Amino acid sequence: MSIFDEPKIDCHNHVFDPAAFPYQPDTAYRPAGQEIGSALQFRHVMDCYGVRYALVVGPNSGYGTDSRPLLDAIARSNGRCKGIAVVPLDIGTAELAALKANGIVGIAFNSTIHGVEAYLQSRDLLGRLADLELLLQIQAEKDQLAAFHPLLDRSRVRLVIDHCGRPDVGAGLEQPGFQALLDLGRAGRACVKLSGYAKFSRLPHPHEDVRPFVAELLNAFMPDRCVWASDWPFVKATERIDYGPLLKLFESLVPDPARRRRILWDAPCRWFGFGP
Repeated sequence: MSIFDEPKIDCHNHVFDPAAFPYQPDTAYRPAGQEIGSALQFRHVMDCYGVRYALVVGPNSGYGTDSRPLLDAIARSNGRCKGIAVVPLDIGTAELAALKANGIVGIAFNSTIHGVEAYLQSRDLLGRLADLELLLQIQAEKDQLAAFHPLLDRSRVRLVIDHCGRPDVGAGLEQPGFQALLDLGRAGRACVKLSGYAKFSRLPHPHEDVRPFVAELLNAFMPDRCVWASDWPFVKATERIDYGPLLKLFESLVPDPARRRRILWDAPCRWFGFGP
């Protein structure tokens, strides 16, 4: 069976639709041109590539804590989409519960934009997430994840790590941030998204320098705690990225169909509640 026909769930993608949902005036970056992708356009992509479900991630670019386009995409998906929201760090339990009732399965921290310090006083928020059985998704880069350890060690929240932890490929496998990520995998309390290679690779597609990092992640997390994602519609991409080649790249990274099934389908169903 071709990877295009294998059942799959895309666990990281965004909606940018400024015609229907104008960007927030204080946003740091305003996606435009080929970076724009509406919920309807993404559902067409899903249909073309055999993607049955998708985890839509609220972006810091354009919308920040405005979850209206994210919630609209979920509501219009006929049950095919769930979401990760960007929220104010002082959000209350009632507001979080309302988001959960509308298809949100977790919230996002992005230290690549805001730094680690912005989140280190969020212990109470993490407690509210754990009580509601919501996930914490973290996008960090280089050694930032190591700086999160004191906060995460004291929390009960289940974790999702974006884009392979975005390591510095020139610093090797032993760099502190990547080792912190592997520790989370071996502890069994996190899943990792095998995605976003263009964000940390120093080479063009097919990003040969990321292969040792993906192999280590597969060993530490095992396929049951790895998920696949596209990062569509590829905001701030420095070269052309297409959905089909990303799937073929993943097929080359995980050539065994049984292991791919666990990553493309079984793990996201279990972590994010997809499936019948």
